[in-house]
Amino acid sequence: MRLTTKSALAIPGSAFLILAGAAGASAEESYQMELTDTSGNESGSSSTAQLTVDGDSFTIKIEGKGFTPNSPHAQHFHGSFTDDKKFTCPTSAADKDGDGQVDTEEGLPMYGDVILSLTTKGDTSPKSGLAIDRMPVADADGNLSYSRTIELPAGAGAKLKNLHVVQHGLDANGNDKYDLEALGESSFAKSLGVNGIPEEATNPATCGTVTGASAGEMPSGGVDTGDGTTGGIEAVGTFGLAGAAFAAAGGALIYRRRLETVRG
Repeated sequence: MRLTTKSALAIPGSAFLILAGAAGASAEESYQMELTDTSGNESGSSSTAQLTVDGDSFTIKIEGKGFTPNSPHAQHFHGSFTDDKKFTCPTSAADKDGDGQVDTEEGLPMYGDVILSLTTKGDTSPKSGLAIDRMPVADADGNLSYSRTIELPAGAGAKLKNLHVVQHGLDANGNDKYDLEALGESSFAKSLGVNGIPEEATNPATCGTVTGASAGEMPSGGVDTGDGTTGGIEAVGTFGLAGAAFAAAGGALIYRRRLETVRG
């Protein structure tokens, strides 16, 4: 099957996004990504992402099902805009502690840093990676819908081929909410000084891999897309940057209160 501008090639277990054209190209191109549980976490979630790229502006629309009902789900583009740094979706082999789940820390070396935060409004930089109050919320039936147009720095549109999407949050024990019963506390949240957050809320649920990605290299950088300016490539680390942003302005308290609200 030949992939054209308006068609997509989907392979079970991963999704491939092909972006043709050189940096600065202005022709609008549309692609499709299938986001599935490639980590072995058995989240039961899946999504289809429609991506339309027009130069350095892109619109992403995500329709998902099987998510934890009435709960927020953080979602991001992960990877690197640097061509020689490749990443992919984690498999069950990334489960180093043998607990049957690939948690955020275990998946990080494979899927890379947060490059773009797919928030519903406001900032989309890595600083908003844990802005749970601005992430999409699944409805009572576990369906998730998301649509947003995001402006990138000059030349970044053509480099989206280096990235892929990860959606977080799963219901490991099937009780339609995030709780501590199945997996305990999130070690990722605890590393940021936040206690009492279920690991279910932070573990990766779905992932779609971008063409050319391969595992084994650590992240090298991200891009600031918070205000639409051409900030260019900047060195960031997911844990350090997210931790600083999370601690600022009571981020930890917002995160906990939001989860407590949706848990009832």
